[in-house]
Amino acid sequence: MEVTAGPLGALLPKLTKLLQDEYNLEKHVREGIKSLEIELKMMNAALHKVAEVPLDQLDDQVKIWASNVREISYDMEDAVDAFMVRVEDDSHSRPNTFKKRVNWSIKMISKLFKKAKELHQIADAIKEAQALAQQMAGLRERYSGLELQNSGVAATIDPRLTALYIDATDLVGIDHAREELIKILTEGEDSSKQQLKIISIVGFGGLGKTTLARAVHEKIGAQFDCAAFVSVSRNPDIRMIFKKILHQLEKEKYTNINESSWDETQLIDELREFLQDKRYFIIIDDLWDVRVWDYIKCAFPKDNLGSRLIMTTRNVNVSKACCSANNDIIYKMKPLSDDDSKKLFYKRIFPHGNGCPCELEEVSNEILKKCGGVPLAIITIASLLANKEIQTKDQWYTLHNSIGRGLTEGRNVEDMQKILSFSYYDLPSHLKSCLLCLSVFPEDYEISRDRLIWRWIAEGFVQQTQKDGSLFEQGENYFNELINRNMIQPIDIDAEGKAKACRVHDMVLDLICHLSSEHNFITVFDDIGNITSSGKKIRRLSLQYSMTECNTTWCTMTTLQLAGGIFLEIDITIDNSQYDRNWMDALHSSGDDVETKLTISTYFDMLFVGSIYFVSVLN
Repeated sequence: MEVTAGPLGALLPKLTKLLQDEYNLEKHVREGIKSLEIELKMMNAALHKVAEVPLDQLDDQVKIWASNVREISYDMEDAVDAFMVRVEDDSHSRPNTFKKRVNWSIKMISKLFKKAKELHQIADAIKEAQALAQQMAGLRERYSGLELQNSGVAATIDPRLTALYIDATDLVGIDHAREELIKILTEGEDSSKQQLKIISIVGFGGLGKTTLARAVHEKIGAQFDCAAFVSVSRNPDIRMIFKKILHQLEKEKYTNINESSWDETQLIDELREFLQDKRYFIIIDDLWDVRVWDYIKCAFPKDNLGSRLIMTTRNVNVSKACCSANNDIIYKMKPLSDDDSKKLFYKRIFPHGNGCPCELEEVSNEILKKCGGVPLAIITIASLLANKEIQTKDQWYTLHNSIGRGLTEGRNVEDMQKILSFSYYDLPSHLKSCLLCLSVFPEDYEISRDRLIWRWIAEGFVQQTQKDGSLFEQGENYFNELINRNMIQPIDIDAEGKAKACRVHDMVLDLICHLSSEHNFITVFDDIGNITSSGKKIRRLSLQYSMTECNTTWCTMTTLQLAGGIFLEIDITIDNSQYDRNWMDALHSSGDDVETKLTISTYFDMLFVGSIYFVSVLN
């Protein structure tokens, strides 16, 4: 939902820049901008709260309000961009010959008249934006008593719950990982073997971290004096976590622990006292925040009795924080092998052991490639294919083509997207728009780190602060953070261990395409004729299919993305009847081999141009 706050995040710095002396705005215009800036900051704060709530849990009126604010923000940013680009003086020095100086002077006089017109237009735009902002503020006050979350929706069941209760006979490919982890837990010399050891299982959402931890717990939990398995979640109640641990450690003693009014300190003291002379084995599942770990770890004494702690997390930084001692281990979860992927896939679709029919083997392999060895993805897609309504090879291929485009439907898919979306909603606000930006790329595309960062900068997603160095360096931090959170997969590692490129897992791409479409963030035209759009104004367009000609009309587009490896001859007509938009923020192509002829039948000021073979601009 951060996409609702994204436009405001880019607009506010531009309003601040407008107040600089170089634009020579009249006093009433400057005052209007300041007033608008204050109102938009308040809206931005409200939108950040909205951004933390999953889409399916938002109240409908809040959704409408947020959507309207987003569209107004885009339109306002368009007006500000138009003004700032048009009044920029591109003459940095006076020419040195008389003839050139005369021509330069004539040009400057012409620009003065043009600038006066632009100043009048920006004043009108600010006035209109103020009225719209006040209207939105009125709506916000009207709905201020409403809860963000939709009270009319029944309490949702966490789809991750089923991972805790998978029958051992249904597990595939987990034996090796379980035995490997048990060996790590029990190995070591006598002295180190007795020290408290912490193991962090880290990996992509849906890889089976919880399932693995549960399997280890069931196999060796009885060897310890006491054991507990507690799930944390994104927004945990620390007191409730400690109470759950105490109850699992000693059910009779702590039967009524949930009714106690103990605070965090009292609960930590109680836990430490209970565990003081015991060899304990505790699993903290689904840890998201280093700060939460800082609280939790206080409850566990560092004894020399051979106690063990296991954490599961999707975040590399969290896993490092948990495993700070020399004796601790970070265990990186691996995808299933090709053989195990097939076993799990066929077991779900053909439960009677009949095997896969020959005519479906090829499409099965293609589907499994998209699943990438992720058990959650394999189980989800297999559950869809087990449906009696999907039986023919063509129907299987139809499903295959929908994966990674945000078009796959069904309850199982919704559950999978919910599980993966926890990672999205846990992102800080500045990274959400950066991640959604990746929906412009086709499946399995190798995305250059540098080109991606420049794209973010061109879009205004990278915000510079004094301590963060250049915009590009800050963009590198964003890129690395997405890797650490297992949202993108690093590839092409250089000698310094840095990824020069990345890929997006098809299931993550499916999620971000879905979110992008819901919020009109990016419109995608793909190679089989699908259009992912909410039906509103096109803000960013990604063309991902081969064609010889595309004639179309847009009036609101800020970004055009062209897929690589194809020839495009595109005739874009900008319709100025709705809005006077004569510029484009960014023009990209996705490959060095793209051969593109772009004819734009109005004047464009380009803030950023990617690798384009030929660009023809017509006034």
